[in-house]
Order: sequence, then C-alpha cells, then structure tokens
Amino acid sequence: MARTEWAGYWFILPAAITLILLVTYPLIYGAYISFFNTNLVNKWDFVGLSHYLDIFSNWDFVTRIWLTLKYTFFTVAGHFVLGMGLALVLNMNLPGRTFFRAILILPWLLPEVVVGLLWKWLFNPMYGLFNHFLMKMNLISEPVSWLGDTTYAFVAIIIVCIWKGYPMVMMLLLAGLQSISQDMYEAAKIDGCNRFKSFRYVTLPSLMPVLVVTLILDTVWWFKHFTMIWILTQGGPGDATNVVSIDIFKNAFEFFDFGKAAAMAVIVFFVCFLIGFVYRRLFDNGND
Repeated sequence: MARTEWAGYWFILPAAITLILLVTYPLIYGAYISFFNTNLVNKWDFVGLSHYLDIFSNWDFVTRIWLTLKYTFFTVAGHFVLGMGLALVLNMNLPGRTFFRAILILPWLLPEVVVGLLWKWLFNPMYGLFNHFLMKMNLISEPVSWLGDTTYAFVAIIIVCIWKGYPMVMMLLLAGLQSISQDMYEAAKIDGCNRFKSFRYVTLPSLMPVLVVTLILDTVWWFKHFTMIWILTQGGPGDATNVVSIDIFKNAFEFFDFGKAAAMAVIVFFVCFLIGFVYRRLFDNGND
C-alpha cells in the first residue's frame, strides 16, 4: 500500500485507540465477568449462565425493566413535545430568538449532578420553592414530600429529566428545520396547504432522518440513565423509582455482586440495541 494511502489510517488511529480503550474493552470485559461470581480481586468462580438464569427467573428484574420503559417513554415523549414546539418557535423570524436559544439550551449545559441537587432543593418539603409557591396560591394546605411519596416521586424524576434533556432534542430538530428549503413551503402554499398541512406534508417528511437519529439517541440515553435519579431518590421511596440502572449500581457497589451486575448490564445493552433496531425498522418501512 502506498504511503499516501496509509495517511488516512494514521489520522483515525488516535480515535480508534480511544474507542477501543473506553468502549470496546469495557464491553468485552463486562460480558466476560458476567459468567463469574467475582469480587474482581481474588475470587473468580465460573458460574456460566447462572447469573442470567437467576435474573430472568426473578420477576423483580422484569418489573425494573418495565418501570424503566415507562420512565423512558414519558421522558422521551416530553423531550419531543417540548423540543419540537420550541424548535418551531425558534425557527421563526422573531426578535430576540438568538437570546432565547442561548437561554433555552442552558439545562443541557449544566452538569447532571448540579441539576439533580438543584431540583432536590426545589422539591424539599420543608424549604423548597415548589411547596412555598403552591401554599401561597392555596393549591395545597400542607407541604408535599415530592421525592418521599410513592405517588409523586416517579412523576418528579420525569419532570426533572424532561427539563434536563429537552434542549438536545430542540437543537437537533432546529438544525433540521433550518436545512429545509423555503421553496418547499412556498410550493405547498401555492398548492393550498395551510400551516398544519405544510407541517404534515413538508416539515415532518423532511425531518424524518433527524427525528429517527434523535429518537434513537434520546431513548437509549435515558433508558440507561442513572445520575440524577440516584441524586434525587436513590431508587426510592420503596421501589417507586428503582429503574434498572439503579439496580445494577446497587448490585455492584452495595452488594458487591459484580458478576450479576455485569449480566444485568449486558441485558440492558441488548435491550438498547433492540430499541434502536425496532425504531430503524419502523421508520424505514414508513419511508418505503
């Protein structure tokens, strides 16, 4: 191979090494230790598929997966409703839209730990702002434990995660909207399309590639999300917010059952892969 032909490989080598070290190796190692009962130091008892059989024979894990799917569905739906609405508004030729773009993207720029602690303070039953304003407006008569009540905790973490994640969807959809030629809208207007029909027959089909990629990224990201839920509730109260990522963490770092935690992580990997595959098949069939 000529020297010039090797140049491209040398350019991608640093990225390839980084990918192998940070992604490929941990995936392989995680799958490997899922076949062992291990403490990662001096105990390596081979158990084969025992962890997987235990997981699938335990109804609690299925319950965690179902809870995680519900949490992911409502979170992603909130992202797309809010993100699409704001993207459509910011795509209009309105005064101050640059300022509002900068403001509306702030939740995504804030670290997840900061967001979790901020909302935990807002939800505090003793001195949180939510209870303060709701009591001032006579909507509630006494403080509500938003994160300590099984009725409200699940809804509370969904609200927080929607607030944190909508800017990414908003910016991706806004970029897609700005790539649509105005000539298409003018042609639709000449054909008698109102705004709703223009959105249905011009905007949505043109946005479909962006929508598919954004939907896959957003769903996979929030299905395996951990940080803010742990900061807000640590999976409680009871099992109200004990999504599968919390369960994996507890098995690994509270019960030190690294083999079982790795097996659960492998299952989550394949669930995320399946979600992406189903999305692609559905939207590809729709495009055909």
